[in-house]
Amino acid sequence: MRPSGRQADQLREISIETGFTRHAEGSVLIRFGDTHVLCTASIEAKPPPWLRKTGLGWVTAEYGMLPRATNTRNRREARNGQTGRTTEIQRLIGRALRAGTDRVVLGERQIIIDCDVLQADGGTRTAAITGGWVALHLAARKLVEAKECIENPIGEHIAAVSCGVCNGEVVLDLDYAEDSEAGTDANFVIAGSGGLVELQASAEGATFSEDEFLDMLRLARKGVGELVAIQKAALE
Repeated sequence: MRPSGRQADQLREISIETGFTRHAEGSVLIRFGDTHVLCTASIEAKPPPWLRKTGLGWVTAEYGMLPRATNTRNRREARNGQTGRTTEIQRLIGRALRAGTDRVVLGERQIIIDCDVLQADGGTRTAAITGGWVALHLAARKLVEAKECIENPIGEHIAAVSCGVCNGEVVLDLDYAEDSEAGTDANFVIAGSGGLVELQASAEGATFSEDEFLDMLRLARKGVGELVAIQKAALE
């Protein structure tokens, strides 16, 4: 039995609330159980310097955790410099969201996704990617409404979910109680069409088998399919 009482292939309760903040072109509050992440999308009229006069746009991300997002207070990284973990996660989010973006249609502009963890209970990066995609899509929709893009450049759904091997069982969407004890921990970023965007998997103790990896991939595909359905409902 999982600590949460969920079945092995069961996601936590997921919700996506759009229009959560007033000023950003796109904003959502996404909840993966007790993990809550605010994702906002901001449009800048110019691309990064290295993309000027290329006709291509850019999507990037920043990620951070509020000081009391966890059970003990962390210092704000703005004052103390970003950790390697933060840098790695925000690069992951940016890569994932660019995979679903037609950068030619986006044109020479940049959309920045800010992912701020309000409360953490495992899976903050997967929640940030899944919610960040919705915020990105909402922002790009405004470009279409303003006739600045001929169509929405954010077409392919992108979502992410964790899997792991806990007490010898392959399970979907780890919360902190499982993540902290898992023998294997993996994150899967998958497109709505089924294409793989990025996989991160590591053995925390004993090695994991090919069969266990394939079982995790099977569960991840199931989970992402459910997350994409939630994304679509949020955009209606």
